[in-house]
Amino acid sequence: MSKAERTKQFIIEKSAEIINKKGMAGTSLSDIMEATKLAKGGIYGNFESKEEICKESFLYLRSQLAAKLDNAVSQGKTAKEKLYKLLAVYENKNNMTDGCPILNFGIEADDTNPVIKEQVKKAIGSAQKRYTDIIELGVNNKELLAEINPERFGIMAFTMIEGAILCRKVFDNNDQMEVVLEIIKTEFERYVI
Repeated sequence: MSKAERTKQFIIEKSAEIINKKGMAGTSLSDIMEATKLAKGGIYGNFESKEEICKESFLYLRSQLAAKLDNAVSQGKTAKEKLYKLLAVYENKNNMTDGCPILNFGIEADDTNPVIKEQVKKAIGSAQKRYTDIIELGVNNKELLAEINPERFGIMAFTMIEGAILCRKVFDNNDQMEVVLEIIKTEFERYVI
């Protein structure tokens, strides 16, 4: 990696933390300059605009989250183990202390930033597919009844967890997340053979 690439990655990583917490509109160039200790020219020498920094920050956060979730899934052998390992990531309230980037960026970009909105849509699709793949594996391996609808389960699990992440941030506790995870596990268990 060249020095320019390392600098660009450094800016993305430092900006991502701030933008995920303060939002795209709430993060100023001064915030980014302070976090990176770079002058305006050092930042704009690597990026054309703040919007580009926001997009790259989202992509970085998304890849970090996906890697964490994919690693958890890979630790399981059966569909049940894979799902429960995945849910354990969300159960730990120390994960995503600044909230989920999909939720944070998605809420802000829905009406204001079509480029980031499109990236969030892709992230949602990938997140739901993670659940769908687990359910399909379970059906194919005869661990789950074929009556379970993998796509519906993926949508249900993803949206419930995202809502629980929001509630965890607002209420500053894990109560809603615990309820949601129990509902998802109960629904899953209905189809276990």
